Amino acid sequence: MSLNLQQKEAVVAEVAKQVAGAQAIVLAENRGMAVAEMTKLRANARASGVYFRVVKNTLVRRAVADTPFAGLAEKMSGPLAYGIGTDPVAVAKVLNDFAKGHEKFVITGGAMPGQVMSAKEVAALASLPSREELIAKLLGTMQAPIAKFVRTLNEVPSKFVRTLAAVRDSREAATAN
Repeated sequence: MSLNLQQKEAVVAEVAKQVAGAQAIVLAENRGMAVAEMTKLRANARASGVYFRVVKNTLVRRAVADTPFAGLAEKMSGPLAYGIGTDPVAVAKVLNDFAKGHEKFVITGGAMPGQVMSAKEVAALASLPSREELIAKLLGTMQAPIAKFVRTLNEVPSKFVRTLAAVRDSREAATAN
């Protein structure tokens, strides 16, 4: 079923809206994929905040024209599915993890603003920790010196109390003899 002109314009507008706020786009060839498998991928993508859609390449070329992703147009050939998102690692991770378990789903490339990536670069991006993991590591690193300082400050009165307890115990032992 082909789309009429108004439907095509609506699709281009929808994809252009997603591209406008995107930090990454990943292309994957989906030749011969079962509908049930694609439905699982769509659910995973939605859960990760990734816009995922199978769209005609000509419509996506129009959507990315005059954007930082315009260089991606030369990689658009064949039956492609597009993953678009604001977190580059999440986009790459969702599609790369799915591709590992499905040989008919092959990542062909991707892009970040102003930079076109190969399939290997997308896989490398997918291996990076997510934004949440990086923030957690940063907070842990920032908290470590403060926690150590607090433990050090707490050690001074603790040592004093242990010394007093030892003196008390030695006096009690001396009076008992």
